[in-house]
Amino acid sequence: MRRIAHIGSLLKQIYRLYSVELIRQLQSRGFTDLRASFLEILMYLVEHEAPSIKMIGKACGLKKQTMTSHLNELERRGYVTRQHSEVDKREQLVRLTDYGEKFKVNLLQVVNDVESHYSRKMGEVELDRVELMLENLHRELLGSQKKGTLI
Repeated sequence: MRRIAHIGSLLKQIYRLYSVELIRQLQSRGFTDLRASFLEILMYLVEHEAPSIKMIGKACGLKKQTMTSHLNELERRGYVTRQHSEVDKREQLVRLTDYGEKFKVNLLQVVNDVESHYSRKMGEVELDRVELMLENLHRELLGSQKKGTLI
């Protein structure tokens, strides 16, 4: 039990350090209105073209109410816009605005800088190993969860 709790704690702390550094660098580039809770949504939007709100929420593990609140804020701040799907008028798709596209370019540069820093600290091979191990653990846990148990 202690090992899993320790791994979870380390992952959370690493993610927090990563998020803080991304926000710090993005703020230095003029994106001063960001919160850590927006980053995961924005990162998903950078990687996916016009996903539905439901898709974003599922990928980020956020409830509908949280998604609505975050998207309202991101829309108010000029990062995203929502449009009804041509296929299903009940479904809303989320797109980056022109300002969001400017943010995307900066985010990709900042992520590259942070990842380069991590590679210099750990070495490329070791960082690749950590990523592969975490992907394997995640895949196994998801498989167990779909079967209705984590053990």
